[in-house]
Amino acid sequence: MYAVIFRAEVNELDTSYTEMAARMRELATSEYGCKEFISVIEDTFEIAVSYWDTEEQIQQWKNDPEHLVAQEIGKSKWYKSYQVQIVNIAREYCSNT
Repeated sequence: MYAVIFRAEVNELDTSYTEMAARMRELATSEYGCKEFISVIEDTFEIAVSYWDTEEQIQQWKNDPEHLVAQEIGKSKWYKSYQVQIVNIAREYCSNT
């Protein structure tokens, strides 16, 4: 299992961002096998974590034409800066209480 961690300093988020984010989440889960997608915005920072079975799924998602458009708008409008990390999950702990 892999996680993609996206961290960004927000520049300007508008209604087009909200619509695009919803579309990207739907596309990732329905077309590319994303297992879960969580994002939080606080003050001027955003963090999003998505979970995937394979690196190939992540690469296909990264290269999706709609996602490429979203990335370009993100760079030019929505974010001041961003960082993406792809990590292999070695161990997982949880509590069900």
